[in-house]
Amino acid sequence: MLALLFPGQGSQFVGMGKALFERSAAARAVFEEADTALGFSLSRLCFEGPEEELKRTANTQPAILTHSVAAYRDLQARFPERLEEADFAAGHSLGEYSANVAAGSLSFGDAVLLVRQRGLFMQEAVPPGAGAMAAIVGLPPEEVAAACREAAHGEVVSPANFNSPEQTVIAGAAAAVARASAACTARGARRAIPLAVSAPFHCALMAPARERLRPLLEEARFADAAVPVVTNVDARPETRGSALRDALARQVDSPVRWVESVRALAAEGVDRGIEIGPGSVLAGLVRRIERGIAVESYGGES
Repeated sequence: MLALLFPGQGSQFVGMGKALFERSAAARAVFEEADTALGFSLSRLCFEGPEEELKRTANTQPAILTHSVAAYRDLQARFPERLEEADFAAGHSLGEYSANVAAGSLSFGDAVLLVRQRGLFMQEAVPPGAGAMAAIVGLPPEEVAAACREAAHGEVVSPANFNSPEQTVIAGAAAAVARASAACTARGARRAIPLAVSAPFHCALMAPARERLRPLLEEARFADAAVPVVTNVDARPETRGSALRDALARQVDSPVRWVESVRALAAEGVDRGIEIGPGSVLAGLVRRIERGIAVESYGGES
């Protein structure tokens, strides 16, 4: 069985999608649709930068979505038989929007507008410098959660991304993340790596962003999915459009349960995956979670 996997934030780079745009008419149409929907040239920003603008989450999120969907449309055009075999879709954080587009539950035009606002709302939820994220390597997730509780001291800090059994990302107030990182190291973590992010995603500090995004999600049309989408927040397959909409709202300030999501796919019989979009981060994470799922990466650049 085959799952389509879509990456989230962290895969952006200047020049992303340019070769795909130049080679593929199907991909080019996606970038052009994004430019028209957003009212500015997202494609030029992706291809030429400047890098500091591309790294703003309000730009990064639609850029990664657009590249992922462009690669998906290109794959559809070149190898339609491969996608007809798909049984499930899943995406990491932002990638869940791409998964919904691929599953037919959300149009690309609606998705690119939603993620543009999602990025703005997440950026505005916390003042610059007030939040932080860190990757904790080599400590079981339950130990990471315990360290966060120990280090909170009345501030927000919690697991944000359960990426693999060996890596959990934490997020929250900057000082609390620093304390929790030290507590994780004291408990035996091999490394606690501060992440260069513009906001502390997937923690309680994002609640204002969720509340601002929810009405926009309610206005968007969600259909029932043609293939089940494994949602980040519940880590189980879902096809109902109303439930997929609700999951996208709840994921804003909830942790990404990627380990459980991959294990849910394995439990359904998935043994193959195609990571569609920039980079190959998910292929590496899946390998660390379920070796029985072989993942290839397709960015459409060649």
